Amino acid sequence: MLRLAVQSKGRLYEDTMALLGEADIKVSKSVRGLLVEAKDFPMEVLFLRDDDIPQTVASGVADLGIVGENEFLERGERADIVRRLGFSRCRLSLAVPKSEDYRGLEWFQGKKIATSYPNILGRFLSENGIRAEVHVITGSVEVSPGIGLADAIFDIVSSGSTLVSNNLREVETVVQSEALLIGYPHMSAEKRDVLAQLLFRLQAVKDAENKKYVLMNVPRSKVDDIVRVLPGMKSPTIMPLADKEWCSVHTVLDKDRFWEIIGQLKDNGAQGILVLPIEKMIP
Repeated sequence: MLRLAVQSKGRLYEDTMALLGEADIKVSKSVRGLLVEAKDFPMEVLFLRDDDIPQTVASGVADLGIVGENEFLERGERADIVRRLGFSRCRLSLAVPKSEDYRGLEWFQGKKIATSYPNILGRFLSENGIRAEVHVITGSVEVSPGIGLADAIFDIVSSGSTLVSNNLREVETVVQSEALLIGYPHMSAEKRDVLAQLLFRLQAVKDAENKKYVLMNVPRSKVDDIVRVLPGMKSPTIMPLADKEWCSVHTVLDKDRFWEIIGQLKDNGAQGILVLPIEKMIP
């Protein structure tokens, strides 16, 4: 049985539980416990603080972990990146007071920077030849310049609204972060077999993202024109209708080109277009 370490609360917890649910791996949210066994899949979920997950996986206490890339890089633990998950995206950035005349990294020479990520910041400053004082804070880093504790901050940025509310502006992006699935490097062969099953399910969910299943009625005389418009996975499905002059065409469209292609389909005679969400796609 695999043991998966996940964050016990917050946005990453919500996104992780949603992903497991879409993969039909059910973990009871009503059970308030540190370790909960999943239903219908050989896995148990260990709920931890996000900064404890890298070490827990690197030491083999958990076989897998879902953690933000920012925490993984900060902790520097020896664990494998099994898969990038593409959600809980954010960035680690340097921010200064809005009133400052910032013209480049040299501004940080001799300054005091407040952060919860001293290791990532230290490496960045060293690589760029900047000598600054790193002040480690756990908590509300963004208030530091306003109370005179620091000249600038290095922290997580998502929407940027927290910076705005504290009269700060983002000036340098250091790390782009997303959720990672990390793994214990010395996992047994038996557990790697279960991991392969997990990855298969996650891929099926991922492949279905941003896809739409489209059905439409098409005059037989226009089928070739419609097929030329469709960028589907393979040849679309074409089925006869009761009216022999018409047929039904089924295909899969990417969400980012959906409206562009729908317009072309209508121009080529498609009618009664029905659009359905796709839950999973199995290759």
